[in-house]
Amino acid sequence: MASCSMASAASGFVVTPNVATNSGSATSRSSMLFFSSKSNTNARTNSGRFVIRAAEEGAGPPAAAPKAPEGAAATKPKPPPIGPKRGTKVKILRRESYWFKGIGSVVAVDQDPNTRYPVVVRFNKVNYANVSTNNYALDEIEEVK
Repeated sequence: MASCSMASAASGFVVTPNVATNSGSATSRSSMLFFSSKSNTNARTNSGRFVIRAAEEGAGPPAAAPKAPEGAAATKPKPPPIGPKRGTKVKILRRESYWFKGIGSVVAVDQDPNTRYPVVVRFNKVNYANVSTNNYALDEIEEVK
């Protein structure tokens, strides 16, 4: 039983939809798509050809987007950093923590205000699961001087 696919049967196709708008304006929109599945043996041209063209009648070149004034972005100050700085020694105040009343160093602080446990603390001692870091809330740590 012989079978053939549409791609192998067709040597190429052109799609040119003309869509008119109902907005009442004189502008119309057209686009064209051409795809050739023939292999071209000519050395000076590409073996495949793929062309896409879209145009609007009555429309000029696209206008450049208006730039925001440079002073507007510079006037908004950055919010102050949340939590202790990196490398700061902190004491743990969370009672259920393995490292309760222990001291560790801050590895990172997530600056997103919606994060529940933004402070990552690393300890010298590992817990029962052989883990040496944990995340804590800002009210569960206290800086050690």
